[in-house]
Amino acid sequence: MSREVLRGSVVMPSGGLREARVTVDGGRIAAVELGGPGDRDAIIVPGFVDLQVNGFGGHDLRDGPAAIAAVAELLPRTGVTGFLPTLISRPVAEGRRFVQAAAEIGSGGARVLGAHLEGPFLSPAHHRAHDESCLVPPTPARVAEVLEQPPRLLTLAPELEGGLDAVRALACAGVVVSAGHSGATYDEGMAAFDAGVRFATHLFNAMPPLHHRAPGLVGAVLDDPRVTAGIIADGVHVHPSLVSLAGCAKGARGLALTTDQVAAAGAPPGRYSLGGRDLTWDGDTVRLADGTLAGSAATMDLLLRRAADQLGLHRAVAMASRTPARVLGLSGRGRVAPGYDADLVVLGADLRVRRTLVAGCTVFAS
Repeated sequence: MSREVLRGSVVMPSGGLREARVTVDGGRIAAVELGGPGDRDAIIVPGFVDLQVNGFGGHDLRDGPAAIAAVAELLPRTGVTGFLPTLISRPVAEGRRFVQAAAEIGSGGARVLGAHLEGPFLSPAHHRAHDESCLVPPTPARVAEVLEQPPRLLTLAPELEGGLDAVRALACAGVVVSAGHSGATYDEGMAAFDAGVRFATHLFNAMPPLHHRAPGLVGAVLDDPRVTAGIIADGVHVHPSLVSLAGCAKGARGLALTTDQVAAAGAPPGRYSLGGRDLTWDGDTVRLADGTLAGSAATMDLLLRRAADQLGLHRAVAMASRTPARVLGLSGRGRVAPGYDADLVVLGADLRVRRTLVAGCTVFAS
């Protein structure tokens, strides 16, 4: 790995930009020197981490290692340097094979940080785009089967029978447990957090709406600092006013931008698939035949731009990088600072991706 100096601006904690020289050496950031001449139109930020990627560029990740590798090569064009390949509800045995497939992907493009199993322990009343026939309760035997090949993150509905025991078993095994596709009440949500849930999958979506007398899972997530929430801030899945509300309640440390991308992302309008289900991407939304929203075609750089307009660039950058990295326990990523991994994105003044580096090597350049 060669030594290189990047010139541009870095985002300060106050939200302002300062010209800087960022020295990269041996796959890590060796130095950050503020001041001096630089590229005024370049903004150097930490690489983005996406915790929920079902597909991209026409590839449905359910198809296995080749599809995961192809998406890893494509995602850096959107500034993503690390991601969790995600499988929606399928039989437990298929989930184990998916986790193994994600583990087999070598270097090249964005880092594969493990797998995200979204289900099959979800609420039938909130299955949305998931095949209801694949949903099952989290019995001890099924949880044990999952743990034979543990995912990095697993989404479940904690109010299901056996849900809290499942949370404890998964969390004790090192799995990041997320609440989602759930009808949990406020009290059930708090009990799940006590048991070990530390993430909420696509806040507001596939869960009852916030009500002033029955705050439900949404209210519990907004109220508890132990839990980080993923949010699809594309202007379709969540109204911008509620993105602002969540930002006020959770702060950038408690809110992670997630795309919930499907194969339609990065591809022209047309017909695609998600976990074996047919989708239509019309250029605005991705839906099943019955009109149900089914993931998104939004990219992480698009979410960054939208969040920056609402919450400020420094908060948006943290939500796309440091916060999701922290959810996964990745302490060496998410900051432009000496000693951190040189997973970096160079943005233009319009916040569009110019260049992406993983471990100090350029994996995308416009």
